[in-house]
Amino acid sequence: MPDNTTQAKRDDRPEESRRARLSRIFDEDAELYDRARPGYPTELYDDLAELAGTCAGSRVLEVGCGTGQATVSLAGRGCRIKAVEAGSRMAAVARRNLAGFAAVEVVTAEFEGWPLPEEPFDAVVSATAFHWIDPAVRMAKAADALRPGGALAVVRSQHVMGGTEEFFVEVQRCYERFDPDTPPGLRPPAAADIDGSDHAEEVARSGRFGPPVFRRYEQDLTYTTSDYLELLRTYSGHRALPEAARNGLLGCIAGLIDGKYSGRVTKRYLIELGVSHRW
Repeated sequence: MPDNTTQAKRDDRPEESRRARLSRIFDEDAELYDRARPGYPTELYDDLAELAGTCAGSRVLEVGCGTGQATVSLAGRGCRIKAVEAGSRMAAVARRNLAGFAAVEVVTAEFEGWPLPEEPFDAVVSATAFHWIDPAVRMAKAADALRPGGALAVVRSQHVMGGTEEFFVEVQRCYERFDPDTPPGLRPPAAADIDGSDHAEEVARSGRFGPPVFRRYEQDLTYTTSDYLELLRTYSGHRALPEAARNGLLGCIAGLIDGKYSGRVTKRYLIELGVSHRW
């Protein structure tokens, strides 16, 4: 992100011209995604229960469940879940991960075209996936899926300043060398500089929900070189690079971690929860 982090670009604002294509790229290697992507802190699920009512017996629609990182935790709290996932491979892994929960069904479908059941839901939850749904559809359809007073809970994730800070400065040389779309001088923004008002504005424009309540969590995760490269291979922007550029980029990053950071780096995430109630 730019040195002026007050204008930092969010990780979850895909260009509309590339949104549909990039949203399907995760399905290329669902097993890698399941293995490498981190889960969410326990406090988030506690707040979901408090703010959105995702507790035992509640009826939850999950939009974009991926391989079930959030679904498993919600199911473990007794939620009855209908999880919609567009990627067939991702959905298959999610079904495997959720096989022990009789009250969970994973549906392979694009949320935009999926026919809503007649019985409304108590909560619609989307964890690091809502930004991949067509913005012309997502708010209205989420509202249509909910009972009056039901909750829309959107979880978003952002890489922010912290962890092994010097690494994330130095690694930009690798990106500038192998990814021509990388602006010079990118830096992770400070968590305090991440602006979540775009979601509040989208909620207000829909006219279907009250104002969102936000909660934030910071999480530091440490990766070995191989684990960090696996994580990067799950990111849509990395996967979309030409193979030669992607391999060059990953090799450059591996050399930096192994050569200067003893094969281990720590990455800081900001996780944001926004909960709005349907009018």
